[in-house]
Amino acid sequence: MTHFKRVLEPLDLGFTTLKNRFVMGSMHTGLEECGDWDRLATFYEQRARAKVAMIVTGGIAPNMEGAVFPGAASMVSSLDIDHHKLVTERVKKYDTKILMQILHAGRYAYSKDSVCPSAVKSPISPFVPKELSKEGIRKQIQDIVNAAKNAQNAGYDGVEIMGSEGYLINQFIVSHTNKREDCWGGSFRNRIRFPIEVVKKVRHEVGPNFIIMFRLSMIDLIPDGSSWSEVVMLAKEIELAGATIINTGIGWHEARVPTIATLVPRAAFTWVTKKLMGEVSIPLVTSNRINNADIAEKVLENGCADLISMARPFLADPEFVSKIYTGTSKAIVPCIACNQACLDHTFSMKLTSCLVNPAACNEKQFVLSRPKLKKRIAVVGSGPAGISFSITARNRGHIVDLFEISQCLGGQLNLAKKIPGKEEFLGLVEFYENEIRRLGVGLHLDTQVKVGDLHNYDEVVIATGVKPRKLGIEAESKINLVSYLDVLTGAKEIGENVAILGAGGIGFDVAQFLVSGTKSNTLNLDEWLKEWGVDEAMSNRGGLAPDGPIFSPSEKSVTMFQRKNERLGKRLGKTTGWIHREGLRKKNVKMVSGVNYEKISAEGLTISYGQKRENFQSFEFDTIIVCAGQEPETSIYEDLKRIGVECHLIGGALAAKELDAKSAIDQGTRLAMSL
Repeated sequence: MTHFKRVLEPLDLGFTTLKNRFVMGSMHTGLEECGDWDRLATFYEQRARAKVAMIVTGGIAPNMEGAVFPGAASMVSSLDIDHHKLVTERVKKYDTKILMQILHAGRYAYSKDSVCPSAVKSPISPFVPKELSKEGIRKQIQDIVNAAKNAQNAGYDGVEIMGSEGYLINQFIVSHTNKREDCWGGSFRNRIRFPIEVVKKVRHEVGPNFIIMFRLSMIDLIPDGSSWSEVVMLAKEIELAGATIINTGIGWHEARVPTIATLVPRAAFTWVTKKLMGEVSIPLVTSNRINNADIAEKVLENGCADLISMARPFLADPEFVSKIYTGTSKAIVPCIACNQACLDHTFSMKLTSCLVNPAACNEKQFVLSRPKLKKRIAVVGSGPAGISFSITARNRGHIVDLFEISQCLGGQLNLAKKIPGKEEFLGLVEFYENEIRRLGVGLHLDTQVKVGDLHNYDEVVIATGVKPRKLGIEAESKINLVSYLDVLTGAKEIGENVAILGAGGIGFDVAQFLVSGTKSNTLNLDEWLKEWGVDEAMSNRGGLAPDGPIFSPSEKSVTMFQRKNERLGKRLGKTTGWIHREGLRKKNVKMVSGVNYEKISAEGLTISYGQKRENFQSFEFDTIIVCAGQEPETSIYEDLKRIGVECHLIGGALAAKELDAKSAIDQGTRLAMSL
């Protein structure tokens, strides 16, 4: 615990004290709209019990037009106050402060009623917002003030006023969206009048002993964003207006720079907050891609901020902070920043959860209990399904033996961790190795299990994963035709001119692997910032580098083909797919869709187009890589069934859908909870 002196140090705010430096940052879960307020309270209570100092709720609208979508949670009525009291009462039992985030979406609202300083359409919404009149602006300010007062009446310790990420307040601040020529637009002084008045009026309404945290966009990452001198000026004005804390916002939702995906280096934007340290006298919070205790401690040691905000890491492990207090930080379940079950769910109107922790937002379903009968269980296959089952079953008290045919556990996670930009999977596999050892799971590596080995177990779980699907087309032996496994394991030599057949997640991963060479800019912040066009000197508006993104050339020429007649990568993650497409495009990867694979010969690949198989074309390639999906690996399962041994089938062995760790971990965990 002494190793984490800075993050566990209390912070005196004058009228109240935060017990450590950890803030659970705002994230919308969908629980806010599901009508089960006890479920939402349970979600927050579990994190509060684990000693996080302050929690910020998901965004709550101050009025109908400010809601992110029709029917989104708001704070406008006495009924809303009563609902929120259920949350605040449960959290405050543990000396954890809880703030309600007031979020007015502005032109980001998915609604025909959306409003904005000017009628400038957002690229991420189909609706053109209505330009606010002066009376309309006054109404928006008063509605935000009313929401803050309602939050106070509901028992919140404070509010976070969302002034970043391109939402309404941010839309007033920059000329990118504020084209007004009246007293609410034009000069920067006029444009920041809206956030200043919001904070002043909220402070006047709630009194001095109430936390007001303002989330300020410190780097917009869009054209015509704020300059650094404007950021500093606004921060000082927000302090004078009555804010208690300033939180760091990074990038607008429409920015073409990744800010929280797994390929973003850890703590990639803490230098932005550090630039503001000393410019104001109130505490500053830094955020984005801080996912373990050591990184958090280092960020504070380096003087980057006063507080650390993490959101998704508290989905991955609600006991993140308590494990630091107890000296078991190595047992913290790592957030891998995949977005697959959190942000992808949010933007698809689904309930949030977590790939590595399916209990997130499902806490009432995943109550860990001792089984009525302690069983001996054999698990065959140590991919994400087998591991998650083994850990959960062992935590419940079962005796578990885990068998793995290879020399290391992890299954196809060991392929994912080889992809440049996916280094977080290294940490996930290491965590699993530590947990298996710590819990006393019997681990049998390099073991080919035979049917006879499994007779003496009460339960047998088959989690043998997937194998590459064959292409279904004959190829001449002279051509270098290989599978994605051959590429990622280094089993085959790959030429300079390469075709990839199949453009799902694996195809994109293989392409990234080939064009990156041995270098991953995720491990080199300076190179990563240059690659994505971020100006660390903040000499340009919005923090965008004047010469734009600079991607180093690829040593290989890569062409991706797919049978589906749709944009390549369309089915990738909703919030990360564009990053993969953009990164490969900047590496000059060619993408061809709607094709039929006609012939693979010594000369290369022949394709045709469409259902009528027209417009034959031939291409010369050194290597053709098959990424045409997977099939379940079920041979031992079939053998067991034939002799009448009952067993459970989970993960890719049950249903091969890409490399779907999310489903595999969920299935493994749920099965272990049921036995």
